[in-house]
Amino acid sequence: MNSPENLAWFKSSYSGGGGGECLEVAQDQRELTLHIRDSKNPSLPHLTATPAAWAAFLNAYARR
Repeated sequence: MNSPENLAWFKSSYSGGGGGECLEVAQDQRELTLHIRDSKNPSLPHLTATPAAWAAFLNAYARR
């Protein structure tokens, strides 16, 4: 697995534009995993999910 420092992080399109609630996402092509972290505290532990689990989370969020 890549270390968080070696991943190409980008701001999630689901993050708000006000700068208060920002998520960053990175994809590890070798492991086929997504990594999710708090952009305000990138040194904290991050979540790791499969693309299918991330899509299910986003779909559930969109239905709220």
